[in-house]
Amino acid sequence: MTFRFTTGVSVPKSLISRYSVGTKTRSKSKSKSKRKIRITISPKTETNHARDIVDEVRRQGRDTGFDRGFDEGYLRGRANVIMNTIQDPPRVRPIHVMYVASGKGFPYSPLDEAIISTLQGMVARVTPTDPRQPIASQAAELNPDLVLALDGMELPIEQIQAVRSLGIRTAIWLTDDPYYTDFTSKMVPHYDHVFTLELNCVPYYQALGNPNVHYLPFGFHLGQYRPLTTLAPVRRDISFIGSGYWNRIAFFDELTPYLQDKNVTISGLWWDRLRDYSSIKGKIELDKWMGPQETSDVYNGSKIVINMHRSYEDDSVNNNASRIQAISPNIRTFEISASGTLQLTDVRSDLARFYTPGVEIETYSSPQELKDKIDFYLTHEKERREIALRALSRTLREHSYNKRIDYMLSMIFES
Repeated sequence: MTFRFTTGVSVPKSLISRYSVGTKTRSKSKSKSKRKIRITISPKTETNHARDIVDEVRRQGRDTGFDRGFDEGYLRGRANVIMNTIQDPPRVRPIHVMYVASGKGFPYSPLDEAIISTLQGMVARVTPTDPRQPIASQAAELNPDLVLALDGMELPIEQIQAVRSLGIRTAIWLTDDPYYTDFTSKMVPHYDHVFTLELNCVPYYQALGNPNVHYLPFGFHLGQYRPLTTLAPVRRDISFIGSGYWNRIAFFDELTPYLQDKNVTISGLWWDRLRDYSSIKGKIELDKWMGPQETSDVYNGSKIVINMHRSYEDDSVNNNASRIQAISPNIRTFEISASGTLQLTDVRSDLARFYTPGVEIETYSSPQELKDKIDFYLTHEKERREIALRALSRTLREHSYNKRIDYMLSMIFES
């Protein structure tokens, strides 16, 4: 008689001594690794002895499931407490903001939605519009206190010049610095205020003649990213979401053998560039774009989310002839942390301004270091959970769009 199980439990030595028990470990990890257990009992063995083994495996499987469920419930319960902590209400200003959307559609449209929604709770009136409209004519008719543009690539400079001639303040929040500074450098002199998510772009733009340049990274919008109170629709150990830029491809080429037996999913464009793509193809959602809801579900359903910034030196996709070095964290840094999961990110020198490495976020600087930290945190639930919760708490306190836009408006109207 032969029983086969795939489980995370062990068979006691007292049972092994009575029966022929073979095990095969599927992972080298020492904790909670899944094992195939084959139990062979001779026909002469009493049936109740076989039941002993079946009952033991079932009991341990039940206990393992309980432990995992407890860990998950404890994390989500703690996260819910953090989310329900009373926050200071946003300051509401008696002003009218005309908001000019990027005009680029997805993936910029979720940013537009987040900023418009936030503004609506912080100013007396918001008038959304887009670059295809006669912005100057609209401004002349409505006389807003501020015309705020996101990205600005699709917005004719002549429209902004005409708005300024009316005596109306103008501002732009640049979305992709420093990767397209060949274009943005021609735009920034024409706005009253410039907000950039890259610290190194501040002196660069100031040198072009605009003294009102401010460092303002993106943040997270509570309507898009937050911890779930129920199980996420996906369940993964490791996730990565983002396009396969060449620096990422080179890095993941070194990880491919390691990831082959991991519960991992990579989502995005160009991942078929991987040197050994065929060996990991089943773990890649090629060319998949995800909106905030699905992205948040993935973050919530993953024990670890990898973040890796694109290179500022990649001429195949960038327009950064000045080679301005990128040192500031990307928007995913805040969105992952807002979802209550552990983030492993590559090192950027300005990251510590926002999160304390090793306390609220984890970093890596090589494929080997990333592998070592993945192995550690997948087998140390308490440590993983505490970093994720500390990141969530700080994100909620400091990195919401309420905080970002309050700073922006104070720079424009009070400085």
